[in-house]
Amino acid sequence: MRLGVDLGGTKTEIIALDDGGRELLRRRVPTVRSYEGTLAAITELVAGAESQLGAKGSIGVAIPGTISRLTGLAKNANSTWLNGKPFALDLEATLRRPIRYANDANCFALSEATDGAGRGCDVVFGVILGTGTGGGVVVGGQVLEGAHGIAGEWGHNPLPGMTKGEWSEAAPCYCGGCGCIEQWLSGPGLTAEFKRKTGLDWSAEKIAASESAEARAAIGRWMERMGRALASVMNILDPDAVVLGGGLSNIEALYHDLPPMVERHGFCPETPPKIVRNVHGDSSGVRGAAWLWPL
Repeated sequence: MRLGVDLGGTKTEIIALDDGGRELLRRRVPTVRSYEGTLAAITELVAGAESQLGAKGSIGVAIPGTISRLTGLAKNANSTWLNGKPFALDLEATLRRPIRYANDANCFALSEATDGAGRGCDVVFGVILGTGTGGGVVVGGQVLEGAHGIAGEWGHNPLPGMTKGEWSEAAPCYCGGCGCIEQWLSGPGLTAEFKRKTGLDWSAEKIAASESAEARAAIGRWMERMGRALASVMNILDPDAVVLGGGLSNIEALYHDLPPMVERHGFCPETPPKIVRNVHGDSSGVRGAAWLWPL
C-alpha cells in the first residue's frame, strides 16, 4: 500500500493506493498554517488512514517547495512557515520511517505520467496554472529533480520575447526576479493584467468565463504569452506530452489554439506539440506523492 500526502495552501490531503493504483481511501483537512501544526496534521492523517485500512504503507509527500540537498531544510515554499525548517527530518522522526518528498508540481507530473493524461509517454512536462505557475518533468517514469531540486521551475524564468510594453508592465516577483512567467500566466497575473488594461477587478475565473470583448482580448494575450513560454520548454526538453493542470487548465481554447502558437515560436518542430488536459484533476498532486515509491 502507498500513502500520498499533498500539503497545499488551503487543504492537506491523504490518499491510499494499492499496487495497481486503485484508490483505497482519501481524506482532506484544512491546512494548519504553522510548522508544528503541519507536522501534527500529517501525522494524524497517516495514523488515521493506517488504522482504518489495517495496514502500514510507504509515504510520499508533495510540498509547495523543495528540500535543500545542501542543508536538508525546506526552501522555496509558498507555505512560508516551512522555509528554513528541518521538515523532512522532523516528519520522518515523528512517523518513524523513511519518507520521499517532491515538489507539488513534480508530483502532479508524475501522477499524470503514471496513470493519467501522459500515460505511455517517455517524457512528460506537467504544468500547473493556478495561484502560481509550476512545472514538473518526468522521464521514463521518474521525476527529474536536477542538481538543486529546481528542475521544471519554468515559472521563474522571465517571459520570453517581452515587448517594450511588456517590459514596462513587468511586475516584480517574490523570487527576486522581475517579469517572471508566473507573474504573467498565473491566475493573479491574469487578473492584474486585466485590471491594468480595463480598470476592472475581475477574478481569473470570471475573465475566462466571460464573452465580453475585453475578456476575450485578455485571454488572447494570455494564451499568446503561454505559447512563447512553452516554446522555450519545447526547445530544451521536447517532451512527448505537456499536461496542463490547475484552475486555468479548464479553458477549453487551450487545447486547440495553444499547440500551433507553441509550434510557431519553437525551433522548427515538425508537428504541433501534444498539449492535453489532466485526468486526475486536483488529486494529481496527492496521487503523485504516493507514486514516489516504485512498484
